[in-house]
Amino acid sequence: MSQAFDCARCPGYCCSYPVIVVTKRDLTRIAKHLGIDEPTAQERYCRADHGYKRIMKRKKDEHFGRICQFFDTEARNCTIYQARPATCRNYPGDRCGYWDFLVFEREGQKDENYISTTWHDED
Repeated sequence: MSQAFDCARCPGYCCSYPVIVVTKRDLTRIAKHLGIDEPTAQERYCRADHGYKRIMKRKKDEHFGRICQFFDTEARNCTIYQARPATCRNYPGDRCGYWDFLVFEREGQKDENYISTTWHDED
């Protein structure tokens, strides 16, 4: 079955989720990728919230309000793609609802690069 979405043409909607869980294994992989120890990685890049010990810290984003701190907001891609958390590796499965929405909006707007900016998350 072929993929029903194109992450390379998406502005990073999934990276704007308020909760991106970072497991111990994810933390180890990220720390190794960045050449730092795990306690430093946890302090710099994670926070406890929403009932989880570690979720990814976020930064401002012009399209979605807030986005993962490892997301390059100019190039619109992940800067730690090879070390990204399991949640990111497994998303979205076979189908991406946001991609379906984006294709619909881009066709309706007659703009292949259109990004809806009406929704912003506060945190």
